[in-house]
Amino acid sequence: MPSLRSKRCWVEIDLGALERNLGQIRSALPPSIKYVAVVKADAYGHGFQQTVARLMQSGADMFAVANLEEAKHIEEIGAGWPILILSPLLPEEYPDLLEHDWIVTLSSKEEVEAYDTLGAKREQPILAHLKVDTGMGRLGIWHTEAEALYTYASKKKHLSIRGVFTHFSSADRDPDFTELQRERFMEFLEGSNIKPTDEFLVHADNSAGIASLRPGSPFNAVRIGLLQFGIQPYQHSALAAVSVESVFSFHARVALIKTLPAGTPISYGQTYQLKENSKIAILTAGYADGIPFPSSGSGEVLIRGKRCKILGRVTMDQTIVDVSNCPEVMLGDEVVLVGSQGDETISLKEFSHLGHTIPWETMTSITKRVQRVYKTARSL
Repeated sequence: MPSLRSKRCWVEIDLGALERNLGQIRSALPPSIKYVAVVKADAYGHGFQQTVARLMQSGADMFAVANLEEAKHIEEIGAGWPILILSPLLPEEYPDLLEHDWIVTLSSKEEVEAYDTLGAKREQPILAHLKVDTGMGRLGIWHTEAEALYTYASKKKHLSIRGVFTHFSSADRDPDFTELQRERFMEFLEGSNIKPTDEFLVHADNSAGIASLRPGSPFNAVRIGLLQFGIQPYQHSALAAVSVESVFSFHARVALIKTLPAGTPISYGQTYQLKENSKIAILTAGYADGIPFPSSGSGEVLIRGKRCKILGRVTMDQTIVDVSNCPEVMLGDEVVLVGSQGDETISLKEFSHLGHTIPWETMTSITKRVQRVYKTARSL
């Protein structure tokens, strides 16, 4: 790994841990379950190129992305992989499907008609997965109307339905509602007489709701996003015991150290005043790097293995922390925002909670000026 001494703020991505996580998840699933790696939003902020390449090497069966541009990027990294586009396409994006076998998501009769027409134009069927809305209230055909749409779409000559799926909206916090969603999806499968095959995928579970180990489950694929990156967003899952490693850590440096008297206001707005004479440090990162503004006055960082509290408002380019309990602090010291240092750890979940946000947003909010540093060793 290149020297970090010249960097002001950076994220470390452990690709070896990513590969090991995929292996751990794989080993906990039946061999027949296909692994759909969800890599939307720059692979959840981990970096598309490096992350997708390692997942290709590690045994992912298929990729899921948010839009056409992400699908194009995957094909530039490695051709021939099945790619499911999870978001609806705009009409002006349809022509891109003339040259690619990407799998689109169907939610409406209008989309069925549009893609059938497009398939006829290219003289080859458009590939699609039908999405069923079982309670998310976002994409998908409402579950009571799904059987009719599936039957209608299946009769189209230039549209090939290669799978059906749904999305659990509260799998990380409401097992009863998740069970209701699962029952609705199962009713659709039974009513439509759908059976999974190697060429036809049935999937409902993601990192927050994996239950494919349930005896008799008709699902033959899972969509894995957060879990492969070492984040367990669930408590009520068949894979809750899977051990995964952190892939992501967030770092900055100490740029200035000073001592200020009691009563001194700190940062913008005078929202905080020192209660006693204090030593403070100014860090080389702020909200323009990805430290959540709501961390103001509540977040903590690690310096020389000690927890140091954020004082006052997080600013665009710097953050102020109390280092009174860390007399050995020096200019240039590494600051851990997310990760471990000494015997202390600030997890991504804790960092996000103190910033009144969620790990999903934290990772995708790390800005472009924060360099990604990749650790590539497998260390298996």
